[in-house]
Amino acid sequence: MKKTKSMTKQLWRARWLYLLMLPGIIYFIIYKYIPMWGILMAFQNYMPSKGIFGSEWVHFKHFINFFSGDHFSKLFRNTMVISLGSLVLSFPMPIILALMLNEVRHVAYKKSIQTILYLPHFLSTVVLCSLTYVLFSTEDGIINQMIASMGGSKLNILMNEKTYYGLFIGTGIWQGAGWGTIIYLAALAGVDMQLYEAAEIDGANRWKQLIYITIPSLLPIIMIQLVLSLGNVLDVSVEKTLLLSNAMNRNVSEVFDSFVYNRGIVNGEYSYSTAVGLFKSTVGIILVLGANWLSKKVTDEAIY
Repeated sequence: MKKTKSMTKQLWRARWLYLLMLPGIIYFIIYKYIPMWGILMAFQNYMPSKGIFGSEWVHFKHFINFFSGDHFSKLFRNTMVISLGSLVLSFPMPIILALMLNEVRHVAYKKSIQTILYLPHFLSTVVLCSLTYVLFSTEDGIINQMIASMGGSKLNILMNEKTYYGLFIGTGIWQGAGWGTIIYLAALAGVDMQLYEAAEIDGANRWKQLIYITIPSLLPIIMIQLVLSLGNVLDVSVEKTLLLSNAMNRNVSEVFDSFVYNRGIVNGEYSYSTAVGLFKSTVGIILVLGANWLSKKVTDEAIY
């Protein structure tokens, strides 16, 4: 009874904080937890007319068909190449940009550069892909027109399997790198300036200060961001995939998300597409748990 009263007092004392949390809690309940009942469709031949609890149970039939089918190896290859390529190339970019901006002492120039770097983040996926077509179209693209004006041969970039991965990853880096610097710049603002002053007195130059003070100060937030990124390692933007893919690059552009969209939404194979989505989620949570454990061992910082 004493514990219950104590907890009630604590809840009442922090009632305004919980009130602020209420919209977020409602959002997660409605859009995250309630839809989890849909996972049951992965083990059924789901029929909308019969509902989840009235449809026939087929256990792991859809998983077996997916893993043994011709699609799995191609989807897994394309998804991993794009996801790991994006992680390896785009994850360090905000850190590098933040470190470079941190060295800029002219405030107005620094703010101007930050604004320019943030702008691509506010472009929608449709606008981003439209700009990509404007730049790289074989006939009317700006890049190919420049090449042709200099006497070169036009390049087939948009409908070429060899360039699709680079195009997809490169546009993602351009759009997200600047916005990703915000959290690292905030972390750098919290570094004690006395550490730099002491290092400067000891004769450390800017490079050594970067190696021994700045980067170690960022390491905890870097590891947390890495853990969060690994949770979405199999998530590839379905909108961007559908907009950039075409008949000529379909072999390398189709990923798990676009496959789920085509089989689930377009063809109405709800159970099969749910099984594919559940596989993705399972891999994601395993990676999050593993990366969180590693982060806790390396930096003593983790999400939980």
